[in-house]
Amino acid sequence: MNKPQSVVAAGHALTAEAAAEILADGGNAFDAAIAGVCMSFVAEAVFASPGGGGFLMARAAGQRDARLFDFFVETPLKHRSADEVSFFPIQADFGPATQEFHIGLGSSATPGMAQGLFAMHEAYARLPMTRLVEPAIRAARQGLPLSDFQAYLFTVIAPILKESAEAQAIFAPGGELLKAGDTFRNEGLAETLAWLAEDGAQLFVDGDIGQAIAAQSRDLGGHLTLDDLKRYEVRLRDPLFWRFGSASVALNPPPSAGGALIAYGLSYLEAHAERGSIIDAHALGTAMIASNQVRKSHGEQLGVRLARGQLMQEIAAAVAATSTAPRAYRGTTHISVIDADGNTAGVSLSNGEGNGFIVGDHGFMLNNMLGEEDVVDGAPGEWREGARMSSMMAPTIILEADGTVMALGTGGSNRIRTAILQVTVNLLAHRMDVDAAVLAPRLHVERCGTVSFEPGFSEEEEAALRSLGQEAKAWPERNLFFGGVHVARWHEGRGGEGAGDPRRQGGAIVV
Repeated sequence: MNKPQSVVAAGHALTAEAAAEILADGGNAFDAAIAGVCMSFVAEAVFASPGGGGFLMARAAGQRDARLFDFFVETPLKHRSADEVSFFPIQADFGPATQEFHIGLGSSATPGMAQGLFAMHEAYARLPMTRLVEPAIRAARQGLPLSDFQAYLFTVIAPILKESAEAQAIFAPGGELLKAGDTFRNEGLAETLAWLAEDGAQLFVDGDIGQAIAAQSRDLGGHLTLDDLKRYEVRLRDPLFWRFGSASVALNPPPSAGGALIAYGLSYLEAHAERGSIIDAHALGTAMIASNQVRKSHGEQLGVRLARGQLMQEIAAAVAATSTAPRAYRGTTHISVIDADGNTAGVSLSNGEGNGFIVGDHGFMLNNMLGEEDVVDGAPGEWREGARMSSMMAPTIILEADGTVMALGTGGSNRIRTAILQVTVNLLAHRMDVDAAVLAPRLHVERCGTVSFEPGFSEEEEAALRSLGQEAKAWPERNLFFGGVHVARWHEGRGGEGAGDPRRQGGAIVV
């Protein structure tokens, strides 16, 4: 009998290849995920950086339980005087629309990426960190051809990539942004990764890079100090487990909001199905509307109340009320890995869009999370001191009764929860294969009521979607607005399969 296969799905071909290289060299899923994360700093530089943070949903082979590693960013311990802070808006240009982001050193929260990588490594990894960073170091030094998608993202946040001379030297040498097919290299980042692998996370705490972060913040108008970096800790959390049919779904728990909202959506749709109704586009739309409303009414307590079973009557009432009714882009990426033993890792990570300034000569920007309205949950720049920030990121693991394991996640700001909800329903309720589940058309309902949807729905479904909100937006083709869900699925007897979302030029490899 052949040994079961391993599978990886990620947001860039090189990210997937780095993880696959480590799997082929005897690494497990967690080794591969760490290698993929490091490669994403190089190949997906708009989305990922050592200056950001993220989450790992981990399940060791043979175990039903999963663990959530929270290494997302924290607000600084103290606000700096406003007249000393560098914090200013820029306009990101998406073509059909623009969006305001805030950058500058005053937009940066305390990063947790280095600590997160080493917490993952200590808990689960098999190979030395020096081996895991090799693919990323090689790519950063030798250079890689810039993909069409990454080149597009460069144009979207051009003001950030051109804000400082040091950023221009990497992303726009000579003052012109690199274009698709141009060679992108980052030797400073290669040195940082090599150094990090040797010295460990302490390098980013009070080591040379931590000192550089604190000095840059002091000199150029940031809030961060060495005390912020020293205080930071990775937090291990029990996932929010939810049942959908016979499957168990492990979701990102509070204080992150995404997991609880996905759980609510799954509960709503299951109650809808129990009334004898099919889970179609209209049902998904009404579930999203109900999730928007429940987020407003229950806020941060949503996850706790769901876990205690306190909202079942409310969900049933919401379904009954709708059963007779007429039918910004954010810097996030995701890596899903399942190895041949069944170890499962789903890692979602983000740097926002970056703050516009390279840390020393180390080849990376800090995040601009304090400048993201949908993360601080208020006016940009207004935040509670010393608090772990909330996020919509929702790395997810699904365990089915027959032993099938799935890992999935996505980028996409407030579309993260609706993208994962739809792909989960496609996999579990509609029993689609992973490619079909990812390629199926998606919709999203904003809190303001705007209904956006991709082509591919039937005329009847489109009419039902248009009836849900005051404004409907039919997108002409699949778009990264609706996320980039990367899925790995594995069964001991059937092997692995994966799908990288073409909306964000994702890729998948079976090893």
